[in-house]
Amino acid sequence: MLYLVPTPIGNLEDMTFRAVNILKEVDIILAEDTRTSAPLLKHFGIDKKVFAHHQHNEHKAVSEIIKFLKEGQNIALISDAGTPAISDPGFLLVRAALKEGLEVQCLPGATAFVPALVNSGLPNDRFCFEGFLPVKKGRQTRLKALAEEKRTMIFYESPHRILKTIEEFITVFGAERQASISRELSKLYEENVRGTLTDLKLHFENNPIKGEFVFCVGGLE
Repeated sequence: MLYLVPTPIGNLEDMTFRAVNILKEVDIILAEDTRTSAPLLKHFGIDKKVFAHHQHNEHKAVSEIIKFLKEGQNIALISDAGTPAISDPGFLLVRAALKEGLEVQCLPGATAFVPALVNSGLPNDRFCFEGFLPVKKGRQTRLKALAEEKRTMIFYESPHRILKTIEEFITVFGAERQASISRELSKLYEENVRGTLTDLKLHFENNPIKGEFVFCVGGLE
């Protein structure tokens, strides 16, 4: 069995009992960054073989992991935070495992975009998840394709690009478009800022920009 196990995005209390039990029971744990996962595993008393599985080695590693699964070993995949394969490695391995007729289970658990969407105050009956926009090539093409989007849009963004992204969104969606930015979700300094894109720009021009950001933008009305 291949298990995809969500890990907390900040608050360790968001780890589920089932997630802890699965990680204790599997034969191998694949981690996006073993250094990041080590404190989490130690905190929950999980002592297993851990191997790195990230965007730089996943293409090469898939065939070997499939071999282990075929031999009957149970493997769990975790990312640094949140649910594997959501803007993190995992898709290639899941696709390969399913192609080989192997069992795959994804546990429910932490992911950043759901709480950000729900607490944004924006319509959430229909939405589209865009994750990280391309940094250079293809960025403007993607934004132009979203200019007429009627659903609430969800993006991930890094702190050093957030102001530039807000400015780009003002150009594409208009300064008065309603939006919400959540950062450091579930952590001590969690912040949720809501208003027009202009309001968000003013806020982050005058306040510290730290942490991981989830950017929700209302669709075209």
